Amino acid sequence: MKTFERYLLNRTTLANSHTLAVYKANGGYAGLEKVLKKPMTPAEVIAEMKASNLRGRGGAGFPCGMKWSFMPDPTKDPRPRYLAVNADESEPGTCKDRVLMEKDPHGLIEGCLIAAYAIRAQAVYIYVRGEYRESYDRLLAAIDEARKAGLIGKRVMDTDFACEIWMHKGAGAYICGEETGLMESLEGKRGHPRPKPPFPAGFGLWGQPTTVNNVETIFNVPFIVQKGGAWFASIGTANSKGNFLVGISGHVNKPGVYELPFGVTAREIVDEVAGGIWKGRKCKAWFPGGSSCALLLGADLDVVLDHDSLKAKGSSLGTAAMVMMDDATSMARVMEIIARFYDHESCGQCSQCREGTQWLAQIFHRIATGHGVPEDVATLESLAKGMAPGKTICALSDAAAIPTLSAVRLFRAELEECITKHKDPLAPSRVEYAGAH
Repeated sequence: MKTFERYLLNRTTLANSHTLAVYKANGGYAGLEKVLKKPMTPAEVIAEMKASNLRGRGGAGFPCGMKWSFMPDPTKDPRPRYLAVNADESEPGTCKDRVLMEKDPHGLIEGCLIAAYAIRAQAVYIYVRGEYRESYDRLLAAIDEARKAGLIGKRVMDTDFACEIWMHKGAGAYICGEETGLMESLEGKRGHPRPKPPFPAGFGLWGQPTTVNNVETIFNVPFIVQKGGAWFASIGTANSKGNFLVGISGHVNKPGVYELPFGVTAREIVDEVAGGIWKGRKCKAWFPGGSSCALLLGADLDVVLDHDSLKAKGSSLGTAAMVMMDDATSMARVMEIIARFYDHESCGQCSQCREGTQWLAQIFHRIATGHGVPEDVATLESLAKGMAPGKTICALSDAAAIPTLSAVRLFRAELEECITKHKDPLAPSRVEYAGAH
């Protein structure tokens, strides 16, 4: 793997990296100072973001600068406006944002303040996954430090810019990671995603213009402001710019969160960063971006990890959460677990999702426990096609259907063997376990 410049995780290795003193001693808040004291206009900040071609790191990959530009002109629409930061990191396999919040919370705060300035937001709401207790506490303490230092509130850095940052703790609902479900939850309502349109930039929190960004997306902002959009755009591939955080888990020797530039291959990450597949085994299958992406085979490890290359392979980058499975893995068991997760997390608004996820979970369970019937694989395929793409209010139905369709396409013979042999050949004890369950 070629050498590259790291910047996202540099401060996380320092002692007391979560404190304001360490953050400022290592260049922290210089980007905010440049914006406010140079000064840069909001339009100039957005122009730098567009020049950087930073794409959202929350899964959708939408250009950040373009999203910011969707906010209405304040001279024509004087309504209050908000920034909502999605820290509800609940996608199975995804754990990158937690590292930033726990190890370098001021980096997120500085990014929030610059973003709020650019979109002219009066307040920022950071929605943190309820199970992320340390992340929440670290961010809360950092916000308190920043407020006492005059970095949050009225007259930030003794300028006319004013901005508040508030925290909100989720209650364990995956669906609140969807931007409109997150906003509903922030408003004190049940986290049911909203139909779109209207889109958040026109009708967001409390009916006001709102931009929703992921933690890692916002974390990149101070670096882009300091070094310029052109610097950021010089890193990566044609349509995937900058460094990104990959969280690799599953059957590797060194699972963890690593910073890498777009353009590396999955094989380089597995072999050179994560220490290879464990126990001397081979890779059977893997998710490139969390459990809502299509599965790829071990033979696909030479694919470049960026948006375009993975799309060409029939999958997606998602949250860059690589979940690796060795050649002793039962795909029936993998899909049973995933289907059970999406069944549990469906909010129930849409019939395709409410009923479809339940049936996927039941069918995968009986296949994996040796009780499948011959028509089950065809039923899974038919169900999944009826659930996606884009047939429901949000993408949870798609998230359950996409891995299902890939599993049927790639591992049909294995699923059918589970049915014909009345057991999972790769997990003979599963029937007993399931019976006890």
